[in-house]
Amino acid sequence: MTKKKLTGMAAVAVAGLLTTMTPAAAQTGGAMGTEPGGMGTSGSMSHDNMGKGGMTGKVSAADKKFMMKAAQGGMEEVELGKVAAANPSNADVKAFGQKMVDDHSKANDQLKQLAQTKGVTLPTDMTKAQHKDMDQLSKMTGDAFDKAYVKMMVKDHKKDVAEFSKESKSAKDADLKSWAGTTLPTLEEHLKMIQDISGKMGGMTTSMSKKSTTKKTSSGTHGQ
Repeated sequence: MTKKKLTGMAAVAVAGLLTTMTPAAAQTGGAMGTEPGGMGTSGSMSHDNMGKGGMTGKVSAADKKFMMKAAQGGMEEVELGKVAAANPSNADVKAFGQKMVDDHSKANDQLKQLAQTKGVTLPTDMTKAQHKDMDQLSKMTGDAFDKAYVKMMVKDHKKDVAEFSKESKSAKDADLKSWAGTTLPTLEEHLKMIQDISGKMGGMTTSMSKKSTTKKTSSGTHGQ
């Protein structure tokens, strides 16, 4: 009986001990549960960060290609604009060149900041074809430069407007879509400006050609 009584008392003591330890165990278990949960939370935070990073790193191939082209195109516009602004040529062309430097420098900086947030590394130099265009135009002066530059700017800005218009509607990245849409009106303004300049230059050329033809005809008649 004594043995049984002792066994019973031992059982009660053990039960009491377990009861006493339960809160601590619960806390420990909770802490451990929280730890994985915490990892889950930190894992969740990490996942969110990766998600954000993922958004930055998961720019679609099409969007990334657009950013690359826009960066190099912007660089070319700035460099050619500097040449046009410094070249002793048509006043309208010089003013347009300076506007290219100002507006495209601003747009280029915005694109760089956007690219950084997306984890996209933009090119730091123009393409070989763009360098070739630069070399050719840099060797020109006066009317020859004006005509070549204006012709190139009309062509480039028609292309730019079309590409930015498309990107502002179809870009998968919301921030890039917004930037393209915000930049588009400026490009449309550039296109209108250079088309107007081209029209004036074309008109002047036609007028000069007519005067020249009239003078030659008159001179020829007089000679006869």
